[in-house]
Amino acid sequence: MPDIESFSTHINEGYTFKGAAIKLGAAMLEGNVIPAATINLPLKTLNRHGLIAGATGTGKTKTLQAIAESLSDAGVPVLLMDIKGDLSGLAAPGSENEKIKERYTLLSDAYHPRAFPVELLSLSEEKGVRMRATVSEFGPVLLAKVLELNDTQSGLLSMLFKYCDDHQLPLLDLKDLCKVLQYAGNEGKTAMEQEYGKISTASTGTILRKVIELQQQNADVFFGELSFDVQDLMRTDSMGNGMINILRVTDMQDRPKLFSTFMLQLLAELYATLPEQGDSDRPKLVLFIDEAHLIFKEAGKALLQQIETVVKLIRSKSVGVFFCTQNPQDIPAAVLSQLGMKIQHALRAFTANDRKDIRQTAQNYPDSPYYKTEELLTQLGIGEALVTLLNEKGIPTPLAHTYLISPRSRMDVLSTEEIDIIVNRSMLVSKYNYVQDRESAYEILSRRLETAVQEPRSPLPKANTTTQTRSAGRKTTEKTWLDKALNSSAGKQVQRSVVRTLFGVIQKMLR
Repeated sequence: MPDIESFSTHINEGYTFKGAAIKLGAAMLEGNVIPAATINLPLKTLNRHGLIAGATGTGKTKTLQAIAESLSDAGVPVLLMDIKGDLSGLAAPGSENEKIKERYTLLSDAYHPRAFPVELLSLSEEKGVRMRATVSEFGPVLLAKVLELNDTQSGLLSMLFKYCDDHQLPLLDLKDLCKVLQYAGNEGKTAMEQEYGKISTASTGTILRKVIELQQQNADVFFGELSFDVQDLMRTDSMGNGMINILRVTDMQDRPKLFSTFMLQLLAELYATLPEQGDSDRPKLVLFIDEAHLIFKEAGKALLQQIETVVKLIRSKSVGVFFCTQNPQDIPAAVLSQLGMKIQHALRAFTANDRKDIRQTAQNYPDSPYYKTEELLTQLGIGEALVTLLNEKGIPTPLAHTYLISPRSRMDVLSTEEIDIIVNRSMLVSKYNYVQDRESAYEILSRRLETAVQEPRSPLPKANTTTQTRSAGRKTTEKTWLDKALNSSAGKQVQRSVVRTLFGVIQKMLR
């Protein structure tokens, strides 16, 4: 057996940091836990993103849970995307058993069960705070990526958004967008072409069919008002603990496009909303995406490129993104290369393809004089993982076979009654859990068409209120629908202007 003292020195030099850090566990050598060789994770580098991978049943979700707990302790808010439905237990204290006693004895540590501050969120009819966004906020760029439109169709969609911005036609939900597409391909085609250029009826029809496909994945539940303010993800409780926001998406495993749509919009809005942070001591928010392969499974090339771009840029806003999946090969190489921290649980070699994946995975880790990485990947026990991450100078740490700490909260789901208690005491439920259906493009165009039918000889009114009307040497400024919405009691607590960012979402500025 190699010298334990030199091994401990090797590990501690790599995993001791000047700034704040959270404990992941202790290093192992030839199957033995070395409590003196502590594996820590520096808060300063959590905006460099990460990967938690491993075969089913190896403990990767519990690793995610334990890291979320430690972040909450450090005052860092967390957003967990819970696809399997087994993370709600964070709201309840765990219970000690023989396995936990043994684990903490080997770690020379004490187990202190506790509950953590939790907010339950939902994109559907699940219990929790409803998260929505309007079509206008989502923007033409992201929507074109999600719908996998070609350049011609994307340009047409951007033109329609501009038309709606200019003509007091709020795009709040998919019903509004469908109505505008129908109008552009029929009654409104001639008037639009005079002002904005040629419109292809074939293109409007194609976009409409793709929007309907998105509706069939129940996207109508997500698009609408009141739209969710991302600042509500960054709260702490009265004790200064970071809020753990759990997005319950157990009913969305068969709707990967809607899940990808939400994730991309959320990241883009965080990027558009948050100020540049530089090198901060800790992240403002950390996102954990469990079963991340569902995001990439149905994503086309354009959507993957957009996800890659957002992941690259958002770390400057002090936001970390962690992907949790069964196999690192599930993550596109361009995204995988952006992940500074890697926690690799065991992989299984049942087929030739499995063995090939293991060889490729081993090559993603630093060489170590203490481990044969390819062999070790198949021999890791439950709650063990290979770990490497970036230190405070951005340099990869040594590879460490790590015996991980276990969660202090419940490692099981909450009961229905316990979920009801959390939802009923939430301050955000009363803010977001009612459907707001203001007059928007659907109602305005429907009324306009009805008027045209009743008065066939009258030309369609041209609602051009685009801030400036030129007439005889003077200019008149009128408020757009967006200005009116902002000043209404139903508006969000942020100021919006029709200035779209790199990703096409509306730039939001705090009051």
